[in-house]
Amino acid sequence: MHFSGIFFYSKDNLVALHFKYDQARRRFVEWAQNEIAVVPDFHKRILSSDEVHFWLNGYVNKQNCRIWSEANPQVYVETPLHPEKLTVWCALRAGGIIGPYFFKNDEGHNVTVNGDRYRAMITNFFIPELNNHDVQELWFQQDGATCHTARATIDLLKDTFGDRLISRFGPVNWPPRSCDLTRLDYFLWGYVKSLVYVDKPQTLDHLEDKICRVIADIRPQMLEKVIEN
Repeated sequence: MHFSGIFFYSKDNLVALHFKYDQARRRFVEWAQNEIAVVPDFHKRILSSDEVHFWLNGYVNKQNCRIWSEANPQVYVETPLHPEKLTVWCALRAGGIIGPYFFKNDEGHNVTVNGDRYRAMITNFFIPELNNHDVQELWFQQDGATCHTARATIDLLKDTFGDRLISRFGPVNWPPRSCDLTRLDYFLWGYVKSLVYVDKPQTLDHLEDKICRVIADIRPQMLEKVIEN
């Protein structure tokens, strides 16, 4: 059986994996419920963040190649390994969306996200954008990707958010395998994809323009509903 990139031949191992992640998710949800009991709009103060690839062929995901099978590890589906793509980052809260930010080099070419590039984005794009928000009321959430969790990155985010950081190695631990808890994974990327690819963009410039337009058109009322759900 294939599960999250690892093949398991033992039913007991799969059960143990579920239990480990379920316990971490349960602890996080209980913590969030306690925060909401004290501050009723706490869930509206969380900036959920993530980056994904948008491929010209209409595919959106975090991996260059996903291999997936429900039952037989010998039967799989692959996506192209090196298609043309854009790597896009956003942060989302009830009040609006910060982004999109496109990871590129000095020549404007798409680049892989690493720790240095992620910190450059935080320093040069994200933190300046926070000038339009009451940072003292905001919590920042990121997943446990290696490029997000280097000590230098965590220290940089703590300089801005203090203990209001939800992240692996942060003051509040983000539970692994929890993409369904973030607004970007269960709403934003799918919604943007559904509109961006309607007219089949043929170039990366066209794709980038469509992504910017779709995200700019998302109204706060829609985000309020997403947060409540």
